[in-house]
Amino acid sequence: MRIVVILFLIAIIASLASALVFLFRDQGRERKRMVKALALRVGLSIMLFVILTAGYYSGLITDKL
Repeated sequence: MRIVVILFLIAIIASLASALVFLFRDQGRERKRMVKALALRVGLSIMLFVILTAGYYSGLITDKL
């Protein structure tokens, strides 16, 4: 479970970084690529939240650290 969370966090940071690159690269044009990258980041964040919630309620994640 820990590896899945780490992979999701890396994917979220990579999506945010690619949105930053698209922000500077597509300055005068439409910014569809940046919007898609940010939408992907939001989707990944929601999926991570759902996975963490499901893991907690199923007992895979305990309240102890």
